[in-house]
Amino acid sequence: MPFKPCLIFINERLLGNLREYPVQPGGHFMSETSLLEQLLFARGPGGEEDEVREICHAELRRHCDETWTDDAGNLIGLIRSMASEPSEARAATLIMAHLDEIAMAVKSISDDGSLQVTALGGVNPVNFGMCPVDIMGDEHVCPGVLSFGSMHATAQSRQGADVQSGNVHWQDVHVVTRRSTEQLKEAGIRPGTRVVMSRHWRKPFYLVDAVAAHFLDDRAPVVTVLQTAAALVGRRAELSGDVYFAFTTMEEETNAGALFAALHLPCKIAVAVEVGPIAEEYGTTLSVNPIIVSGDEKGHYTRAITDSLIYAARAAGYEPQVALLDDFASDASAILSAGAMGKAGCIAIPTENTHGFEIVLNEAITACTATLTHYLTITPKSVA
Repeated sequence: MPFKPCLIFINERLLGNLREYPVQPGGHFMSETSLLEQLLFARGPGGEEDEVREICHAELRRHCDETWTDDAGNLIGLIRSMASEPSEARAATLIMAHLDEIAMAVKSISDDGSLQVTALGGVNPVNFGMCPVDIMGDEHVCPGVLSFGSMHATAQSRQGADVQSGNVHWQDVHVVTRRSTEQLKEAGIRPGTRVVMSRHWRKPFYLVDAVAAHFLDDRAPVVTVLQTAAALVGRRAELSGDVYFAFTTMEEETNAGALFAALHLPCKIAVAVEVGPIAEEYGTTLSVNPIIVSGDEKGHYTRAITDSLIYAARAAGYEPQVALLDDFASDASAILSAGAMGKAGCIAIPTENTHGFEIVLNEAITACTATLTHYLTITPKSVA
């Protein structure tokens, strides 16, 4: 049976507010399900991923030799190899999943206290729908409702034609706050303030063999990377080089965190762990079999890394779905295209409804973890 969370309250960093975290009795991360639920409830807009980072750090530090947060806000963990002379090709490998989620930012504040917002990351209003939101002010987190206006309006209304046709754009929406402009100012709400989906709508929904939720991108890959770190603790002797784990910031917008990590860590290879879209055009299906991304809109990944990931998936007992994803990008392809590192690859968890109410199979996270663990521990001659 899926874990049913209880709620505890701890002090918010913001004045007098409360933060809710669903935890296992006793406050420990006891299973993949509870860890994923913790991460889903945490808010992580680009540049303000503190809540997600805090949960990841609590888990990561149990497995790594060192953990730290760098100047870009990336959470880094290091597991050292026992190899006396790491192989040249895999002297150090960077494994990445991103902390941030698609979100919104305040563009302007109207006289009636409503907010005009714009996208943070690749998202349209339909990805959120008309929903409750948290407005993350400097002093207080305030509730609001993302509104498209009335469905009974006509084209005479500013957004009426777009709403009626379902072709809703950011200029057609606003956030209802029921606060005055002075009250919003006192809460520290201003242009640039992050707006995220409220915890009221973050609870996962369980299907027969799958979980559905907003922000499985990138919380499911985050679980994969944390599980991989745990799996490697007892297998250091099989590592040909050190492994750095980076939980990156700002992936949905600029890939700034990953680029910073690539330029400041002593790694030769970067592998991004992502969610992968299900589409007939890509030949991908909703299954446990990991998607090995051969290329995306920023270019093709390193052939040797792609081949090694395919090999690792098969060694782990899965049949990889190899896909060229034209409308997709990752931290790894950003690193590669910017010339910040010479070799990169990408593995993805098959996901329905990417950037929406996403669905992954229960065993897909485990399959991705097993593949990544095999990739990092199989003999050097079998990998790049």
